[in-house]
Amino acid sequence: MEMNFKQMQAFLQEHFPQGAQYGELLDLGEGTSKMRLPVDDQHLRPGGTVSGPAMMGLADVAIYAALLSKIGPVPLAVTTNLNINFLRKPVADADIIAEAKMLKVGKRLGVGEVSILSDGDEDPVAHATMTYSIPVPEKR
Repeated sequence: MEMNFKQMQAFLQEHFPQGAQYGELLDLGEGTSKMRLPVDDQHLRPGGTVSGPAMMGLADVAIYAALLSKIGPVPLAVTTNLNINFLRKPVADADIIAEAKMLKVGKRLGVGEVSILSDGDEDPVAHATMTYSIPVPEKR
């Protein structure tokens, strides 16, 4: 693993502090991450459900952490594609959990998937796949 849990927390705080609004890192493995978003009124949409943008933001940061666990601290790795399927209504008064896993990490692209669940429920409320662009390392 290129970055451990403490290194990832420090990296995110330094390089992506605004990412904290999308969730808290709970766990980091080699090519995996787990994050929690404490749901409050700002994350809800009419009808008493967690909004799509809240779930997409959580999924995106979770994949970013999973990718960096494999490639190390690369601030300019960026999302090039995000596809999400909303499977069922999340519980409005429960946190949402993202479980991310990298499926393939190459020299220029990383592809991963995220399952999003309401805390305490084993059935996913959404599933996302993402592709990240990995920049060419600078020559020194």
